[in-house]
Amino acid sequence: MKKSSLYLSALALSLTLAACQDTNEGTNETSTSADEQPTSSEEQEAVEVDITGLGDHYHTGDTVELAATVSGSDELDHWHWYTKETGQDDWEVASGQEGDTFSMEAEDGLEVKAVLYGDDHEVAAESDPVTIMIDDHHGHDEESKSIYQGYFDDDQVADRELSDWEGDWQSVYPYLQNGDLDEVFAHKAEEGDMTAEEYKDYYTTGYETDVERITIDDGHVTFYENNQEYSGDYVYDGYEILTYEKGNRGVRFIYSLTEEAENMPQYIQFSDHIIAPQESSHFHLYWGDDREELLDEVEHWPTYYPSSLDADGIVRDQLAH
Repeated sequence: MKKSSLYLSALALSLTLAACQDTNEGTNETSTSADEQPTSSEEQEAVEVDITGLGDHYHTGDTVELAATVSGSDELDHWHWYTKETGQDDWEVASGQEGDTFSMEAEDGLEVKAVLYGDDHEVAAESDPVTIMIDDHHGHDEESKSIYQGYFDDDQVADRELSDWEGDWQSVYPYLQNGDLDEVFAHKAEEGDMTAEEYKDYYTTGYETDVERITIDDGHVTFYENNQEYSGDYVYDGYEILTYEKGNRGVRFIYSLTEEAENMPQYIQFSDHIIAPQESSHFHLYWGDDREELLDEVEHWPTYYPSSLDADGIVRDQLAH
């Protein structure tokens, strides 16, 4: 009788242990970490909206043309554009702007965003706001226009620090060579006395240079030429007022090399249609070792714009002048 009881107890214990072992093995086979969980087939890529086409800056009267691009959906196409003026707290619907493009006259400080809606007219995604900036450089009042065209009095001219040209600058000559500026020459031909090709030839002579980039920082000037860099420190050496054949005038602001530096000119002379202290938006540069001889150079004037501008930005700026 005792042997029977012992046998039944051992059998029960064996069955219990086997059941536990089966349970543990089953758990080990089916459990996975959170990182190993399969992705649901219903999960969708997040819908995102971006705005393209924003210029670095605009001029008074320019037209702003933007486009909205969407990723994560090929089906949604219900758009609205919203604007917010400087000092406003609330966004306003831009009237008539209901496609994926936006067009209106530039307004300084205006914020713009694009919103994409779903079929139920709930917001599917919206872009980050972009801000429109107007920089007329030389102004649009009569005095500024007159100075830009080269008509001013001597007493309007004032000394300028090299910091007026501080920054990172690129030559426009490569853009001319690529044909990016052909639109500018065609526009000049519509209003001027030469053909587009003649204008291109004229500016080819003017823009030609191997110095593709210039940086200016606290009096330190670096030329980038044919994959080489040359640097020197410059100090102010006065200005000269020049009279041209057409009767208009210009000002050269001159800076002299403080001590000899390899491949750097003794003099650099800036001309940018500005005649008093003001940060420059682009400039013509003349350089060499003979101060007076440089003043006679009026056919070759390498021209530089901020390196942050692309071809569209440079064309936009040139068309405004």
